[in-house]
Formats: sequence, structure tokens, C-alpha cells
Amino acid sequence: MANLNQTIAGQSDRVADAPSESWVYRLLPRGIWPYAQLARWDRPIGWQLLMWPCWWAAALAPQATASSAVHTGLPSFWHLFLFLVGAIAMRGAGCTYNDLVDQRIDAAVARTRSRPLPSGRISRRDAKLFMVVQALTGFLVLLQFNIFAILLGIASLGVVAIYPFLKRFTDWPQLGLGLAFSWGALMGWACYWGSLSLASLCLYLGSIFWVIGYDTIYAHQDKEDDALVGVRSTARLFGEKTRQAIVMLYGTALTLFLVAFLLTGTSTAGPSWPAYAGLLLGAMQMGWQIRSLDIDDPDQCLALFKSNTAFGWIVFFGLVFSALWTLSFPG
Repeated sequence: MANLNQTIAGQSDRVADAPSESWVYRLLPRGIWPYAQLARWDRPIGWQLLMWPCWWAAALAPQATASSAVHTGLPSFWHLFLFLVGAIAMRGAGCTYNDLVDQRIDAAVARTRSRPLPSGRISRRDAKLFMVVQALTGFLVLLQFNIFAILLGIASLGVVAIYPFLKRFTDWPQLGLGLAFSWGALMGWACYWGSLSLASLCLYLGSIFWVIGYDTIYAHQDKEDDALVGVRSTARLFGEKTRQAIVMLYGTALTLFLVAFLLTGTSTAGPSWPAYAGLLLGAMQMGWQIRSLDIDDPDQCLALFKSNTAFGWIVFFGLVFSALWTLSFPG
């Protein structure tokens, strides 16, 4: 089946592991497809997962302030928009960078050899230029925030730079992804307060465990090819004990999220019951993932991985409804 998908992808200038019905192939000129594939515009789950820690922090930070005419407890819609644009731009830049670094590895893996670089549909020079354009877009977004947040955002580039190399020498490349993809939990708080707090650090740490969990599920798609080419991952590390590992990872993430919510609370402010209800519903969604997991079914692993955007929505709306409840029923 993988060889068949590869053949179809090669004939149509599409990639084997992306949906053929994507808007990219319906709306964009064919010449733009390789760039869209480098940025993963045909697979929005990546920028969604990068965005969620940003939006959670943006929704949690205002609730550390007593409600007033100035501080409603609701997230800034401007900040949410900027985080959306920034997530799309930086996820695209990161994926382009990752494909440049991993071109030879991708050529040896059935799921990835149809990507633009290993298939020869785009040059390394053009890919590098496209990466710069996306990074500059992300930098323009970053400049809209306060100086502390700008410096904090720049600091994340060190983690992003080393991530693609981790799979070569550690069984924990998912930890590197967690450090990078969770950075938004710090950014969302810093953009509101101009500083960090223990609550934001707990949110960041919780997100790291969440990312390791869902990316371990994702990595089970490639474990056989990874073993052949020497790519390491937590999927290969955990093996048949993956379900137990996911229980620990997701359980730790939920615990740290709960602590972040509790630390945000004061005598006059803090998340109200909808935030905790959202966390409970999110725990149920995670439990469904764990019960459904079949590490030998690549299609199911991909579906469970993608379902984590539902977890993101649940936690975010819990925080938004928390702020609305406090506004409607103060005290």
C-alpha cells in the first residue's frame, strides 16, 4: 500500500501522507504545490498543535487579574490572531528546515520520500529562500509584542535549530519537539504580563508531556522504516509498553495543567469551574485515545494523533467559558 501511495503521489505531484482533497490542490496553482507541501499547508494539524499552548496561555493569563472594566478575564483577540498567524508561519518554516536537514532520511522512508525535496520537485536553494520568507513573517508577528516576549520568542530558536538532529543520537527526539512546540505556553503569558510565573512554567511543562505523548503515537507510523535507517524515537523506545507510557505522559500533563490553573487563582481572580470541567473533558478525550490505541495500525495512530486538536479546543473553551462565567457571576 505504501508503494502504491508513493506511485500515486509521484504521478500527481502530491505527497503520500497528506490528504488529496486539501484546499491546496483545489485552489493553488500547481507550481505552488511544492512550497505548500514544504510548509505542510495541506496538513493543518501541525500548526494547530503549535498554536494551542499559545492560546491556552493567552486565555489563562488574564484570569490572574481581578475582573474589571479594563481586565475582563477574556483573552485578547488580537493576540489570538497573532498567535494563529505566527503558528502557521513558524510551523511552516520549521518543517521546511526539518526537510532540508532530513532530505536523505526522508528519501529512505516510504511515507516521506514523495515530499518535495527528496522527490526532486524543488531545489534546496528555493526551499531555503522559502524558509527565510516564512521565518521573517513569524518575526514580524513577534515584533507586535512587548520586548520581554520578543526576546523570549527569539530564545526559542535554539531549541528549534537542534530538534531535527535529535533523532540521530537520542531515543527522545519527542522531548525536543515538546520543548519547541510548547514554547507558546510561555509566550502567551509573557505577551500579557511582560514576565513569566510559576503557573506559566507549569503550563509549559504540562504541554511538553502532552507533546511527547501525542508524537509518540505519531511516530509509530514509521517505526519499521526508522529501524532500518537508524532513526530513533520514543515509539521505538517504548515499544509494546507504549500504552503504559502514554498513560504516564498524559497523566503528568493533566496534573501540571491542573496545578497551573490552581496557581493562577487568587482571592479575587482565577479560573472558575468551567476551566476545570474542560480539563476533565480533556482527560476523557485522552482516555479515549489510550483505550483506542493500536500501535500496529498506522492509520489509527495518525487519526489519534490528529484528535489532539480536539483536546486543544476543549481546554481552550473551558478557559474562555471560565472567564465568561466570572463576568456574568462576579464574586
